[in-house]
Amino acid sequence: MRGLRSTLAFVVILAGLFAYIYFVTWKKTGDDTTKQERVFASLTADKINEVEITSASGDKTTLKKDGAWQVVAPTTAKADEAEMSAITNGLSSLEVTRVIDENPTDLKEYGLAKPRIEVAFKAEGDKDYRRLLIGEKSPTGGDLFASRGGEKRVFLVPAFQESTFNRTTFELRDKTVLKFDREKVDRIEVTAAGKTLEIAKDGGEWKLVKPVATKADFGSVEGLVGRLQTVQMKSIAAAEPTPADLKKDGLDKPEYTVRLNLGSAQATLLIGGKADDGSLYARDGSKPAVMTVEAALADDLKKDADTYRRKDIFEFRSFNANRIDITRGNETVAFERVKGEGANASDKWRRIGPSAKDADKDAMDSLLSRLSNMRAASFVPTTAKTGLDAPAMVVVVKFDDGKKEERVSFGKHDQDVFAGKPGEAGAAKIDATDFSEANKKVDELAK
Repeated sequence: MRGLRSTLAFVVILAGLFAYIYFVTWKKTGDDTTKQERVFASLTADKINEVEITSASGDKTTLKKDGAWQVVAPTTAKADEAEMSAITNGLSSLEVTRVIDENPTDLKEYGLAKPRIEVAFKAEGDKDYRRLLIGEKSPTGGDLFASRGGEKRVFLVPAFQESTFNRTTFELRDKTVLKFDREKVDRIEVTAAGKTLEIAKDGGEWKLVKPVATKADFGSVEGLVGRLQTVQMKSIAAAEPTPADLKKDGLDKPEYTVRLNLGSAQATLLIGGKADDGSLYARDGSKPAVMTVEAALADDLKKDADTYRRKDIFEFRSFNANRIDITRGNETVAFERVKGEGANASDKWRRIGPSAKDADKDAMDSLLSRLSNMRAASFVPTTAKTGLDAPAMVVVVKFDDGKKEERVSFGKHDQDVFAGKPGEAGAAKIDATDFSEANKKVDELAK
């Protein structure tokens, strides 16, 4: 029995080897050369202006280029430029791995009697389509049987090119959900569960408007804008949905509504319920089509206002501070940066009150670094129970050659330390160690 299994295994291996020899060696024609033949000689990708693809699933898509690529059949939509670049570059650079048969009697054995995939295209100057016909994989799986339209010759092309050319209409269309120019976005409004988050641009800065008025973290807000700009549809659920479709998909009363103001224009994204695969139903408010998007988008839209608040307690940095006044109780100690004299002289800090004295460089650098690197760990909506009604310390910093000034008050409640700024609601909870170490440096510099 054991010998029989070994014999059968040997027969299977031998059959595979014979198939390889038959298709790749015995049926080749011509001499081997080191230089491979291009399937479409002299073709350049940028000259291709029309493509028609029939995928293995039977999906047929026609695309034309007029500046940018557009899907023109079976629907009209902007094309995915990356997909089209891969296809046009693939056609222009496609090489013949090996010629199998110059004049085959039966194309069925290659899968070319009825090709699985067909790519027809026109380049500048072409009156008729040129065609690439793709059949089955070779016995080894590393190549595809192929031919050019109107020719009998069968040759091999690399199998990895199948993923380049075997594309459906959906895969070829641009799948961006919301189209907008991010540079023009000046206001963002996200509504979910009856709550609204509103962020507006003030000059070059982002500011929270609702539910709290305060400065926003630029990077966090720009991250949200980028996330919305890159949301991709997973599928199209309904091109022309009925009211019943919208209700079924949860889009009659959306779970999330995102509005982007772009000057006088507006872009709106509506998010509804879950689809069977766990994705979310969505639609561009300016278009009828219902699509699905990844469920992770909801996690981004659930984020509260604190996510987008500026976490840095101070705006100044050690290198641009010019003056700092620190008040604790009835005592204020003040320092000024003194410009160095001479070609390579360094600036130094000098205490100017309550008595004049050069400040220790290391201690001053440590204090400035500790203050400028303070960040909020969390926020509280009011200043109640923060100690800010009787501050433990108030820091006033002038920076950018004295053009800017900021004031931060610090309060203590039990073991917690809070920071507050004039005109900003609530307070930020900070690391108590940062406050304690800053206080120690002030003690050292005040001596």
